[in-house]
Amino acid sequence: MPTILAVTAAAWGVVMALSPILQIRSMRLHRSSQAVSIGYLCVLLTGFLLWLAYGASIRNPALVVANSISIIVSGATIGVALHYRGQPRAAGD
Repeated sequence: MPTILAVTAAAWGVVMALSPILQIRSMRLHRSSQAVSIGYLCVLLTGFLLWLAYGASIRNPALVVANSISIIVSGATIGVALHYRGQPRAAGD
């Protein structure tokens, strides 16, 4: 049973790591990041970095993989949000 739970938790960790892609999709669709808190994303990114360091220190591949993906996707989300913050909005948007 613990093995099934470990595999399920690791797989869900990857799904959670990829979930900000939904936010990226929304920002691209609306060409705006005004509804996104970049500060919040930075807090999450810091947490992912800490969990990655912890996972590496205890040699836990589930933590390393999930948090590595989280760092990449969160960084991309912050990048897209900053990109749209730098663009003027079109009239009528």
